[in-house]
Amino acid sequence: MKNKFSTKWKESKQPRKQRKYLANAPLHLRKKFVNVNLSKELRKKQNRRNIQINKGDKVKIMRGGFRGQTGKILEVNIKKSLIVIEGMQAKKRDGSKVNIKFQPSNLQIIELSERLKKTQAENKLKETKLVETKSHKKIKRLKSNISSDLSKESQVNEKTEQTEVKK
Repeated sequence: MKNKFSTKWKESKQPRKQRKYLANAPLHLRKKFVNVNLSKELRKKQNRRNIQINKGDKVKIMRGGFRGQTGKILEVNIKKSLIVIEGMQAKKRDGSKVNIKFQPSNLQIIELSERLKKTQAENKLKETKLVETKSHKKIKRLKSNISSDLSKESQVNEKTEQTEVKK
């Protein structure tokens, strides 16, 4: 029996194979399908063109009937690759309202959620601590090398003194 999803699949020009890849992809790969492009200011800050969307991010709608409107992300459905935005609703015939689901390709991130900002700050702290510990380790190595060199020189000096005394 053939697998639904091939891990060896790279690319194809055929739309049917592209659709099959998207439809049968496992969740750990589908997570990448909900990447959304960043605004120009965020691109400069993040040094990236797009990023995975999270609940709480503020987005601008770029295509469709709600074009130009902004809102916060309420829900990200990785399995279906659909996103629900706060305030974007349609009226049903019975008068009730229903949330509209958007595709990630039609959105642009304007502002990142606080959770992501905190993790970025924590990562920067970790990086600085790593640099500091690496520099401390280098200093310790240099000190130990210097002390070992000094001890070797003192041993050489003692040997030369001993040979001079014997003469």
